[in-house]
Amino acid sequence: MTAWILVGGRLVLTPALLALPSPDVVVAADGGARHAAALGVRVDAWVGDFDSSDGLVVDAPREVHPAAKDETDAELAVRVALERGAREVVVVGAFGGRFDHTAALLLGGVRLARDHGLSVVLTSGDEWAWPLLPGAGLSLNLPAGVTLSVIACSDLTGLNLSGVRWPLVGADVPLGSGWTVSNETVGDPVVATLQGGWALITALHGEFPPS
Repeated sequence: MTAWILVGGRLVLTPALLALPSPDVVVAADGGARHAAALGVRVDAWVGDFDSSDGLVVDAPREVHPAAKDETDAELAVRVALERGAREVVVVGAFGGRFDHTAALLLGGVRLARDHGLSVVLTSGDEWAWPLLPGAGLSLNLPAGVTLSVIACSDLTGLNLSGVRWPLVGADVPLGSGWTVSNETVGDPVVATLQGGWALITALHGEFPPS
């Protein structure tokens, strides 16, 4: 079951985004509900403290939370999706908003994959990210010329990366290193595996849907 979580960052209606399979459930986090019309989807649940949705009218059940709370609106929306049985989560509008929210979304995506075994994608249409965990390889079909990075969210051990201009075999990458930033796809499937640590694969890509 696939859930889309609509959050309040940038949205670019690229071919890659528009080619995503239709979701089974759509949960909007506060102002992220404004993306629903552009995406042509119906919101099944609208969650948050509603401090960023003034003037927005969406025909969806609302779950209202106080502004003083221990979770972001996006986290509340993910919780609703999990309660409805989601095993794949696509966070739409993940990039281009406040840095603190974007960072929390990206690291939260890693946590969802790690702790719940979910398939997680984060996108704004032109930028994409996928968690990479030990023992769970990642394979992406991307055209040549896409800028692709591995962001080390911890110290990494045994990173293998192929299908890129500068492949890696058994690389140990320290937390936050720039070594694995701004690689480039060559048109072959991108395959990444990791022995230890947690990372994000990111891509600047809007032409074709990654799969």
